[in-house]
Amino acid sequence: MRRSTTDDRDRSLELRDAIDLTGYYPDVVADGVVSAVGGEQVVAFYVHHEPTFERDEVRRHLTVIVLTPTRLVLAHTDEHAGDDLLPEPYTSTSTEAVALSAVRSVVTTRMITNPTQGPSRPAEAVLTIGWGGVSRIDLEPAGCSDPECDADHGYTGVLAGDDFSLRVSTAADGRDAVGGLLAFAEALSARTRGA
Repeated sequence: MRRSTTDDRDRSLELRDAIDLTGYYPDVVADGVVSAVGGEQVVAFYVHHEPTFERDEVRRHLTVIVLTPTRLVLAHTDEHAGDDLLPEPYTSTSTEAVALSAVRSVVTTRMITNPTQGPSRPAEAVLTIGWGGVSRIDLEPAGCSDPECDADHGYTGVLAGDDFSLRVSTAADGRDAVGGLLAFAEALSARTRGA
């Protein structure tokens, strides 16, 4: 939930502090993130800890997004109770590194309560980043305006790319979470505008 500003100093130590602050297997998470960052400077980051409830158990998830001078790095760590192959509890960490030149869109949605009172701190924010790795197509039958027409007009649809999406709120994630996500989005937008 901690964030960083957009000046050019390396924020690797701040990132490690933010990971430690979650208390969620910090050494395991940091190992995956450091490996994916590959020695590059950390320009900006966002750490999101999300517990979820599954029947009578709490499962934790941690997402770390890192901006380097050349790449966007995403790391996601999940907690598992164990299964047939690994009977003991374990974590899985997935990382992805995307060249900034590949980032096609940075979409930020801000939810403002009581907008008639003018600008205020957003209560929620959603950051969606697209680079073409995952696309979704929504199809529906096409038609025409003639109610008597029974011809087959084929299909119409929308192709949407949403490789990564993260929603945070003040109520669920704390007062600084929304501002932190928006600051990261601003830093990413600034770095991808000329890419």
